[in-house]
Amino acid sequence: MPALVRPEARACGQAPHPPLATWQHGGVTAATHSSLFPQVPDSADAVLEGLDPEQRQVATALHGPVCVLAGAGTGKTRAITHRIAYGVRAGVLQPASVLAVTFTNRAAGEMRGRLRQLGAGGVQARTFHSAALRQLQYFWPKAVGGDLPRLVERKIQLVAEAAARCRVRLDRNELRDVTGEIEWAKVTQTVPGDYPAVAAKAGRDAPRDAAEISQIYAMYEQLKRDRGMIDFEDVLLLTVGILQDRHDIADHVRSQYQHFVVDEYQDVSPLQQRLLELWLGDRPNLCVVGDASQTIYSFTGATPDYLLDFRTKYADATVVKLVRDYRSTPQVVHLANGLLAQAHGRAAEHRLELVSQREPGPDPVYTEYADEPAEAEGTARRIRDLVAAGVPAGEIAVLYRINAQSEVYEQALADAGVPYQLRGAERFFERQEVRKAINGLRSAARFGDNDPLLDDVVDLPSQTRAVLSGNGWTTQPPAGSGAVRDQWESLAALVRLAEDFAQTRPAATLSDLVAELDERAAAQHAPTVQGVTLASLHSAKGLEWDAVFLVGLTEGMMPITYAKTDEQVEEERRLLYVGVTRARLHLGLSWALSRSPGGRASRRPSRFLNGLRPGSAASGGRGAGGGASVVRGSGGTGTGTAIGGAPKRRRRSSALCRVCGKTLTDAGEVKLMRCEDCPSDMDEALYERLHAWRAGQARELGQPAYCVFTDKTLMAIAEAAPGEPGELAVISGVGARKLERFGADVLALCAGHDLGEADEED
Repeated sequence: MPALVRPEARACGQAPHPPLATWQHGGVTAATHSSLFPQVPDSADAVLEGLDPEQRQVATALHGPVCVLAGAGTGKTRAITHRIAYGVRAGVLQPASVLAVTFTNRAAGEMRGRLRQLGAGGVQARTFHSAALRQLQYFWPKAVGGDLPRLVERKIQLVAEAAARCRVRLDRNELRDVTGEIEWAKVTQTVPGDYPAVAAKAGRDAPRDAAEISQIYAMYEQLKRDRGMIDFEDVLLLTVGILQDRHDIADHVRSQYQHFVVDEYQDVSPLQQRLLELWLGDRPNLCVVGDASQTIYSFTGATPDYLLDFRTKYADATVVKLVRDYRSTPQVVHLANGLLAQAHGRAAEHRLELVSQREPGPDPVYTEYADEPAEAEGTARRIRDLVAAGVPAGEIAVLYRINAQSEVYEQALADAGVPYQLRGAERFFERQEVRKAINGLRSAARFGDNDPLLDDVVDLPSQTRAVLSGNGWTTQPPAGSGAVRDQWESLAALVRLAEDFAQTRPAATLSDLVAELDERAAAQHAPTVQGVTLASLHSAKGLEWDAVFLVGLTEGMMPITYAKTDEQVEEERRLLYVGVTRARLHLGLSWALSRSPGGRASRRPSRFLNGLRPGSAASGGRGAGGGASVVRGSGGTGTGTAIGGAPKRRRRSSALCRVCGKTLTDAGEVKLMRCEDCPSDMDEALYERLHAWRAGQARELGQPAYCVFTDKTLMAIAEAAPGEPGELAVISGVGARKLERFGADVLALCAGHDLGEADEED
């Protein structure tokens, strides 16, 4: 059980907490790591058991406006779900009259799952878009007539067509950024003609001339109208329009939903706020939860102003601060507090000082590497050591600033034999192997008496294992990583779920398990898959792991190079804060002095680490202190030496395209040493020989082909056609380990030798 805060500890100017004995209700339970299948509380009072004083205050504040300022790891989802469940179980709230709104399907699914476990399964928990789309589909025939226009499936393609019609040529990055600008304009309720003036006033760093974007935006809207289509932003805009214009429909919605809960309120956009106000009408039955220090989506139109102004708008609001951090150790919390202590701006003025409730743990480890491949390999080694020490792979994450950084870590983890999963991949219950497995379990539940697989097994976990063995599940995982390992991990997650389910409900049958899986699929309440998570810092919001590695922490990446204004830089600081607070126990922070081996060591660690990492000068506020260690990564310059002892490196210019001379930033382009759009001089015959050789090596090793070399690395080798080890070694994705293991074969293939004939001669 986590260590409890001392009675005399104060946070955010609050009075001392009462003695522990007077407020412990059977012991305050942690906000995380609860059982997958807890017993449903048998009464309203039982719902409150295990809540700390502030969480209990949230749960029992059922009337009027309520504002919950909740720091990272303080159990905000626990507090608001118990509030809803307590209100339902006490008869104060009717389940169908409550609408809980959040920002992601995963968060909404988790909320529905928790409410169901608390005996409040009839409550609606949805995203803003999901709730609005549901209302729009229902009221469209009455308000407009006919069927609702179909949703745009691929917005970026339509924006590309709009740009072409305006005779504006956009590269891939510009196309993505212009699409983002159109989305921002719509959520801030800016029409095409007003975009240039509004963007200038907001200080937007537009990817193209504002007049061009305005023109593309107008054409995009015209194309949608011509084809009878709407996009996700239109869903909100049209719902707002109908509720504003049709008072009868607005009254209908308000008669159904009388109590609202909004999670992550710091991420609300002006358009979402307007929709919320129309749902509410003149009623004050609103509970909002948020943390201004976790505002990381302002580029999409989100603003913490509605959260920070809540007490101004509702003078009689109940305000509760949650600062007891049940997630992270004091060492991690101290670093998180230190990051915010150096922050500036309005959000920083309202920061929450977290107080860890856990026992002390290891200090954060800061590591400097010579280059990015060395950083990835060093991180993979540390992860392998943690897994060997008993930390589940599913409880480890590598977080980076942009998705383009993932490739080198995928390669390094594959080389180290560590399974991984990319955050943002398809949802668990939409995976083919999961759908097939659930269908198999459903069939066994119906016709199990005639299934020989089930003849000798009686308990639920054994039955589940027997059924899934026909789908590829085995007692031991397959070697390496890749698709085969991913599929096994999905099935293993179902096995673990069945074991947990049987522990809680010993009499449960396969039919009961299938019903549970169907409910979880509907709620998107997925079980945990065992694999190291690779994710961007933005997509890691709302998640947590035992061990977190924050990588690539250099100037230009953190803060990102296009963060120009003070506000943008402060948002980058908050993004790093979100990353730090994802860690429960182990936290690693690292950076590389150059992009590639032998490159010029011109990079500097992120300014946000100044005064926090040992040996750095403070830039205001207090440092991390403690015993935090800085080590030097084994990037060819020694291991474990102090930063100050780094030897000088030979200088080399930035990676340039060998065709057009343009500076390369994309990881795949750096690997090829040319722009994707520049012509390739690849030896096609050599590539085919390398491809066939790689397939044979993969079969022999029992690993996916990319664990030998990725396609991009094979292309780079076929284009460079190296003649000696030194030329092969400098190709990104090869590295010392692979050079030693595969170098002779690759060089022989590049020289035109047939390895099959050579083997026969040998």
